[in-house]
Amino acid sequence: MNKYIVVNQPEKWNFSIDNITVISPQDYLTNPKYSLLKNARIFNLCKDYSYQSKGYYVSLLAEARGHLPIPTTKNIVDLKTLKLVRIVSDEFDDVIQQSLKNIKSQDFTLSIYFGQNVAQKYKTLSAMFYKHFQVPFLRVNFNHTTKWNIQSIKAVSEAEIPVEHIPSVHEFANQYFAKKRYDTAKVANYDFDLAILVNPNDPAPPSNTKALKKFIETAEKMNIYAEIIEPKDLSRLSSFDALFLRQSTEVNNEAYMFARKAQQEGIAIIDYPDAILKCCNKVYMAEALNNANINTPKTVIVHSNNRHAVLEQTGLPCVLKAPDSTFSFGVKKAKTVEEYDVLVTEMLKESDLIIAQEFCPSDYDWRIGIIDNKPFFACKYYMAKGHWQIYNWKATNKNEQDGDADCLPIEDVPKNVIDMALKSAKLMGLGLYGIDIKVVDNKLMVIEINDNPNIDFGVEDAYYGDLVYTEILSALKKRLA
Repeated sequence: MNKYIVVNQPEKWNFSIDNITVISPQDYLTNPKYSLLKNARIFNLCKDYSYQSKGYYVSLLAEARGHLPIPTTKNIVDLKTLKLVRIVSDEFDDVIQQSLKNIKSQDFTLSIYFGQNVAQKYKTLSAMFYKHFQVPFLRVNFNHTTKWNIQSIKAVSEAEIPVEHIPSVHEFANQYFAKKRYDTAKVANYDFDLAILVNPNDPAPPSNTKALKKFIETAEKMNIYAEIIEPKDLSRLSSFDALFLRQSTEVNNEAYMFARKAQQEGIAIIDYPDAILKCCNKVYMAEALNNANINTPKTVIVHSNNRHAVLEQTGLPCVLKAPDSTFSFGVKKAKTVEEYDVLVTEMLKESDLIIAQEFCPSDYDWRIGIIDNKPFFACKYYMAKGHWQIYNWKATNKNEQDGDADCLPIEDVPKNVIDMALKSAKLMGLGLYGIDIKVVDNKLMVIEINDNPNIDFGVEDAYYGDLVYTEILSALKKRLA
């Protein structure tokens, strides 16, 4: 397998490692030859992994390209949530207490390089942290009250490594890169207990009140105990066997934290943390669809170096998408070059990469619901009145915020639409997805792969009724088998 180290300044990389190519993040993100690589392992040692930075996108696009990144985007996001870090580290709290018991001060910093520490006595503890977070250069700060607690945890750059540690880091690096493997952890009367996560303040909830009631009623008929929980109930999650997300999913909100904790504790989930990370980022989606040869509108990943050449490919008007836009939030249309320049300038302040697509107007989009690689509902979503999108959040009349919808039997949907939806969903793995497909001049193109798609009473269930709810609950049941 080809191995690549991605660092911000390759020319200053001081480690001498055979059979590994050292490249910059800009090169990996923008040079077409890297998107075509097969069997590549990417060691992401960028100095910054913050959300939507180049370091974040190196791992995200590596996953989209079928490469094997260390750290993964999941590792990166986990690291940013101290509450989640503490939940994970609770698993090896006894190792923390045993390893640090002889330290006399109230504070201690543990530096972990490729899963090791310069002191042999912290070898087991360092390995534990690396196993869970897989960040090459990691710094953990502890403080002691009644016991040792994690105060903070962060990734550090090569430049932040103390000079006296460098010889050891060189040795650890040689050992690390020579590896061939990189390790990656009921109630009596009901079949299982299900938590349905709902945020009462969600601006665009994926299920309306009647649908939530239907889920609970259907669960009862299937001998499943179901209960609505809210973001404040994270501490209660461990008492359930399964989790169903009915809160809008974003990398930076509670839904991801709940999904990640559920995964750590072996709780059945719809949807998986990986699905949230992938579907919530349009940059990942564009790369993954392109690599799978799935037709989309002409799409360009926009960055500061190519922004002035984009319109040659997309034309005008063009659609600009923030990487984590959902429910049409963060999606803009530029009609003129001037509008394009203003919008791109603003959007690149928030993210190093954004998406530009050719504008493909249509009267409706297909939405095919997929659960674990099986289609289970089909809708036509029509554009909002007088608007180019399904949702028009600027509409003054609330009844005109979204367009009408028709729900059809799956057998009445053209076979090529179903086939494209299934192929797209498989890119994201098992889970619940809504695949949006346009047909323009008899040409099919995928617009979006949505994790956590809408299941609203009177819309997505209009044809199949209770079967829509049964299919999802059955999928959760299978996860527990």
